[in-house]
Amino acid sequence: MRHTLWALLLVPFSAQAELPFETATAERQTITQERILDGRVEAVQRSTISAQTSGRVREIYVDVDDFVEADELLVRVSDSEQQARVSQAEGDLAEARARFNEARSEFNRIEDVFERGVVSRSEFERAEAELQSARARLRSAEGRVEEAREQLGYTEVYAPYSGIVTERHVEVGESVSPGSPLLSGISLDQLRVAVDVPQRLIQGVREKRTAEVLLNGDRVAAESLTIFPYADPASSTFRIRVNLPEQQDLGLFPGMFVKTAFVIDDVERLLVPVDAVVYRSEVVAVYVVDEDDRVAFRQVRVGRQHDGMIEIHGGLTEGERVAMDPIHAQIWLKEHQQVNR
Repeated sequence: MRHTLWALLLVPFSAQAELPFETATAERQTITQERILDGRVEAVQRSTISAQTSGRVREIYVDVDDFVEADELLVRVSDSEQQARVSQAEGDLAEARARFNEARSEFNRIEDVFERGVVSRSEFERAEAELQSARARLRSAEGRVEEAREQLGYTEVYAPYSGIVTERHVEVGESVSPGSPLLSGISLDQLRVAVDVPQRLIQGVREKRTAEVLLNGDRVAAESLTIFPYADPASSTFRIRVNLPEQQDLGLFPGMFVKTAFVIDDVERLLVPVDAVVYRSEVVAVYVVDEDDRVAFRQVRVGRQHDGMIEIHGGLTEGERVAMDPIHAQIWLKEHQQVNR
């Protein structure tokens, strides 16, 4: 995340020959205020494949934890009944096509003699009705063939996307019917983080719509946020889906807990460089340089870091200078304390 920080004021060695180190000025700068919450990683694509026809499971080609490619054959169901339906439908289609051709030939013959006044109008209308009826039966037979072939196609189950099999619901030899679950799986190509955000923070999250997932010191910016428009009645929290970049090796897997930082506001904070802060046991301090280049060791209260800068919540005021090199500042302070003695 990039923050809008004021330029760091460094005092070069040439401008202060007495000090063997550089200094920086404590300044108030505008930064983004964040709240870090726990979230759980989810797979965007996760589904359970169910049977779409009846039959007995003949073969299962994958098992739990197997990786499958999109359109890979997963399960085969017995197809004898479906094959019989296709054969019957194709036979009905052939009969309907023959009757249609016969009705069309008859209509053409009646139409020709009708124009010469040999047959009556009722005879012509009867032939026309027979043709329309034959055409309707032909279309119905074509539809039954298409349906039967589709049912036959359902006996082979293919992967809808590339992913990992997470659960197997059937064994070879079991009977299945439409709706019976066969396999469950997830895709790792696109992940998201589900976070429950407290009610007091939701307004800022809605306005900023910016979040980052924290991973071992790194930050992964969210592509977008999906904010549920209602709160959970039990916890008064709002569910937010943090959508992550697609197809990146982030080391994340569904079910993991991660920290997610949400930007909720822009605030002013007093900042100094991180390198200027000294940590000694439980003491946090900086070396302050006054206008006369006198150095003093002063304890401070610090907050969060922002792009090489750190918040100062107490012990320092705006405009004061701090040593950028605490080690040389300590040596300088000890030497001048001994001289003053």
